[in-house]
Amino acid sequence: MKYRRLGKTNLKVSVIGIGTWQFGGEWGKDFSQVEVDRMFARGGELGLNLIDTAECYGDHLSESLIGRAIEKDRSRWVVATKFGHRFHGYMNRSEPRRPEDVVQQLEESLKALRTDYIDLYQFHSWGNKDFDQPEVWNVLEKLIKSGKVRHVGSSISPNDNMHQIEWADQAHIEAIQVLYNRLDRKPEQAVLPACRRQDLGVLARVPLASGLLSGRHKIGKTFAPGDYRGDKKQEEIDDKLRQAEQVRQTEVPSGVDMAQWALAWCLQHEAISCVIPGCKSVEQVESNAAAAGLAMVSDDHPLAWRG
Repeated sequence: MKYRRLGKTNLKVSVIGIGTWQFGGEWGKDFSQVEVDRMFARGGELGLNLIDTAECYGDHLSESLIGRAIEKDRSRWVVATKFGHRFHGYMNRSEPRRPEDVVQQLEESLKALRTDYIDLYQFHSWGNKDFDQPEVWNVLEKLIKSGKVRHVGSSISPNDNMHQIEWADQAHIEAIQVLYNRLDRKPEQAVLPACRRQDLGVLARVPLASGLLSGRHKIGKTFAPGDYRGDKKQEEIDDKLRQAEQVRQTEVPSGVDMAQWALAWCLQHEAISCVIPGCKSVEQVESNAAAAGLAMVSDDHPLAWRG
C-alpha cells in the first residue's frame, strides 16, 4: 500500500480507501455484520486505513456496521463521516442543517461508530445558501476544540462548486471530497487546482463511475430494484458505458484490470490524496487495494507520505 498526506490535516491516508454507501442498503444488497467484519479485516491486512461513511447511509446503519467492525483497532483507521442529511427510507432524505442539528448528528454518529472522535467530519453536499452559516462554522470550531472532531471537510456537490473551497478557511475546512473519475473530469478545471494551491486534501468519490468503469458491464445493462443505479435513465447508463468501452479500448493497457486502472488513473492527479471506491465483497476489497501497485501510482507524487 502507498500513503499520502491528506492536505493540511497532515493525516497519513492510504491511497485506496473504503467507501461505504453500499452498507446502507441502497446498492441492491443488505450486508451482515460478518460480511462487513471480513471486509475490514482484509482491508486492514492490505494496508487500507481510510473509511468514508455518512449519517444517511441507512439511518446511521453503515456507521453502526463499521463501528462494530473496527472497534477493537479503532486507532489504526482514519474515519471520515458526514452531516446534513437524515435517512427516512430508500433514497428519501431530509436536510437538517442548523447548528444544533450538526451537534445532534455528531453525537448519533459517535454512538453508531462506537468512538469518541471523528477524524474528518464533512459537510454532506450542502447547498451554498445552507453552507453560508457562520453559526455552523462556529459550532464546528467548538467541536474541534472539544476533541470530538479532529478535522472538518466538505463533500461538495456539484463537482465544480468553488464557493465552498474559496471559503474553506472560514469554515475550518481542511479537506474536500469530490466526484471525480475518467468519465467526469470537470474538477480538473478549477476545483483540483484550487485545492492544490490551498493544500486541501482531496478524496475522490465515485472513482469507478458507479461501477461503469469496472469493465464488468456491457451496453444494455440494467440494475435491479433497490440499486440506486436502477433509478437512472437507461440511455444515460448506455452512453456512459459506450464512453467506458472507448476508454478500455484506447487507454487501458492490455492485461490490466480496468477497475484497478480507473482507480490508479485518478491517483495520477497531483491534488488527489485518496480514492474511495465502494465494495461488496472481500474480493472487491482486494482488487481495489491492488490498484496501489500499478505503475501509474507514482512514488514521487506531491502528497506522497514521507513523514
